[in-house]
Amino acid sequence: MYVVTVLGNVLIVLLIRLDSRLHTPMYFFLTHLSLVDVSYATSIVPQLLAHFLAEHKVIPFLSCAAQLFFSLALGGIEFVLLAVMAYDRYVAVCDPLRYSAIMHGGLCTRLAISSWVSGSINSLMQTAITFQLPMCTHKSIDHISCELLAVVRLACVDTSSNEVAIMVSSIVLLMTPFFLVLLSYIQIISTILKMQSAEGRRKAFHTCAFHLTVVVLCYGMAIFTYIQPHSSPSVLQKLISLFCAILTPMLNPMIYSLRNKR
Repeated sequence: MYVVTVLGNVLIVLLIRLDSRLHTPMYFFLTHLSLVDVSYATSIVPQLLAHFLAEHKVIPFLSCAAQLFFSLALGGIEFVLLAVMAYDRYVAVCDPLRYSAIMHGGLCTRLAISSWVSGSINSLMQTAITFQLPMCTHKSIDHISCELLAVVRLACVDTSSNEVAIMVSSIVLLMTPFFLVLLSYIQIISTILKMQSAEGRRKAFHTCAFHLTVVVLCYGMAIFTYIQPHSSPSVLQKLISLFCAILTPMLNPMIYSLRNKR
């Protein structure tokens, strides 16, 4: 599954780069999404596979910090990027005549850079705060990877301030983009329903359906995990993390490329 994830996302990036017909804002953002997906899977899955073969599943301190930083950063980048892609679909459906003027190259580049910077800064802050906590002698991480909440629970001091910081960052980088996506799709659906042509409605629906599928998968699982930081990790939460690390990056290329009509 990891090999399929890497090949699928790398193939999408190469095809978009090589085919000039795909040099549009939608596929520009899809390139970034594929890079994020393959990087996110790479930050978790190789170590996970190594642990499958090891009797004693250990990870060095610095490797754990690096895994936490990259997985958290790439997750945040993806949430913001999905909101940016929702705005792109909103302009394409609700204001098609001015689409090229609004979604010009400069704006697309700035939006993509903003996604990468915001996710990276949040992750840097969370990682620094987390690894400054004094850890107890018992250092067994109750999770499939060095996940933020799992590492915070290793601390032998009160972690209320860390949990508040996690909640705040979840609101900023998770719930805010989610509500922006929600608003975009309310406008999109409203516009589609007002279209007189059945063919026009069908094309508009196909333009957005695949992105909406990815949005539901990513935001739904993340909200379930991070909006309740006080709770102990359940088997379901661990399965969701596994799904995010393996299945979602593998499915995204298939979702976007199997039948993407414009």
